[in-house]
Amino acid sequence: MGVKHYSVETYHVENSIGYLLQQVRTCLGDTLNDELADLGISWAQWKVLIRIHFGDKPTSANLCRGLEMDTGSMTRMLDRLEEKGLISRNRCIHDRRVIYLALTDAGRAMVPDMLEAVVTVLNDLLEDFSVEEVELFKSMIRRILANAEKRPKPHE
Repeated sequence: MGVKHYSVETYHVENSIGYLLQQVRTCLGDTLNDELADLGISWAQWKVLIRIHFGDKPTSANLCRGLEMDTGSMTRMLDRLEEKGLISRNRCIHDRRVIYLALTDAGRAMVPDMLEAVVTVLNDLLEDFSVEEVELFKSMIRRILANAEKRPKPHE
């Protein structure tokens, strides 16, 4: 076992890596909501649209797992995006229970503007960081994720 960075006696929530990462996530979401407002979409909708754009035959179930959303919330989100004309649902010909999601022409046309909004926000939030610092930060986050994968899962 490596160094113990926290102890029960000295733990303060505002110094917790989990709390700080959640604060960054909230800040990122709020800032992206502001930046994406002109496109008529929210950060939550962007996350779904961009996963569909970059996905390989994405399904609602895959999006639920990847975005940690329950099926009811995802269905409502997909309904809204379909009403906006940004996505289509296509039933799998081999398994009618599976519905693939795709961007419509309007959804695909929106991708460059969505990416521009995200790139702008990320660059603004990382403004005072060097390239090396950003790469180090990303590698540290990946190490946290790798350590989480090594932890035993309940009921294994």
